[in-house]
Amino acid sequence: MEDNMMIKNVNNMPQANNLRNDFPALQGTMHGKRIAFLDSGASAQKPRAVIDAVTKAYAEGYANIHRGLYAFSQQKTAEYEAARAKIARFIGAPSPDQIVFTRNATEGINLVAQSWGRAFLTAGDEIILTEMEHHANLVPWHILKDQIGIVIKYIPVTDQGELVYESLLSLLSPRTKLVSCTQVSNVLGTVNNINRIKTILSVFNPDIRLLVDGSQAVVHRAVNMVDLDADFYVFTGHKLYGPTGVGVLYGKSALLNAMPPYQGGGDMIDRVTLDGSTFATAPARFEAGTPAIAEVIGLGAAVDYVTHIGMETIHAWEEDLVSYATEALRKMDGVRIIGEAEDKAGIISFTVEGCPSADVAMILDQCGVAVRTGHHCCQPLMARFGVDGTIRASFGLYNDKNDIDQLIDGLMKAKRMLV
Repeated sequence: MEDNMMIKNVNNMPQANNLRNDFPALQGTMHGKRIAFLDSGASAQKPRAVIDAVTKAYAEGYANIHRGLYAFSQQKTAEYEAARAKIARFIGAPSPDQIVFTRNATEGINLVAQSWGRAFLTAGDEIILTEMEHHANLVPWHILKDQIGIVIKYIPVTDQGELVYESLLSLLSPRTKLVSCTQVSNVLGTVNNINRIKTILSVFNPDIRLLVDGSQAVVHRAVNMVDLDADFYVFTGHKLYGPTGVGVLYGKSALLNAMPPYQGGGDMIDRVTLDGSTFATAPARFEAGTPAIAEVIGLGAAVDYVTHIGMETIHAWEEDLVSYATEALRKMDGVRIIGEAEDKAGIISFTVEGCPSADVAMILDQCGVAVRTGHHCCQPLMARFGVDGTIRASFGLYNDKNDIDQLIDGLMKAKRMLV
């Protein structure tokens, strides 16, 4: 796509979102209806620029990286490392060497738990999570608890869907070693104040580490690692309009280089003998084996795509969509929005009284509307709000108010059929 065309699209974003034209999957129909794709929180559609980048990576001089001296290998190595540098700039990381490629955000959290956690935590050490965490930021720590006997505490969530920040002070103790939390809830859309959490930790004990799950955050607004001052930060590519099978772990250099490898194999070693191995510095020590070469290059293309549009533009556009959708849902009898925090990203979860969520979703599907239902990998949060699951509408840069109107029309049809 030409840059001037992209700018033209952005300038004309209001009701008819021209960026939608960049996404091939949205050009067709679903059950004969215009597609209103409202499940980007699970996995976003891919723009032509990303699809073309992945295709080109395989079609034009594919080779393994970091190993060959021939032209194909040298070129692919340069493209792979260029993507690492793009991603470092995108999140404001001081160095590309702080960017570790993983399969997804889940693997990034598991890497920290099993590498940093196993190396630096002992029985009785405490970590603090929140009640709104995705299972990806719960289960790895539960496993570590079973392995070495750590203690896990939780920051509670208010009825509005916001963290009770004041409770963090009462949860902290001399044994606290880590706080790990999401920046944006994948269910509530709540944007957590990470700087406030970091300030509390810095005053209490600056040696307490902070891990942030940014999987939903990097899609909706600009982030900067220097300003955030997190020790670890993870996100996944497929929510950021990139390919599946690739994610990112950012870590402060001193921490990454102090951590033992998470997996062993080729390309992460310094020297191997029959008696043992020594390991490369980060990020290589955490990237064992042949990586997801085309997917990393595709993620670099996705970062280029959203960077050209501008994260500030995306943030403002989606903020308007959330406001419009929230107002429309509030007007519907029997609709309960779960979590109405003051600061929200492009996610709204709700229930419809008397209407099973799965049945609503199937009716919406027939209306061309794609939403997600269930517990959204957040069963403790569902329990906190007294529900088994919700209907979730999550927005991307290709959505507009037509999609929301289509959702509302579908919900009205569902109520007529089910109530």
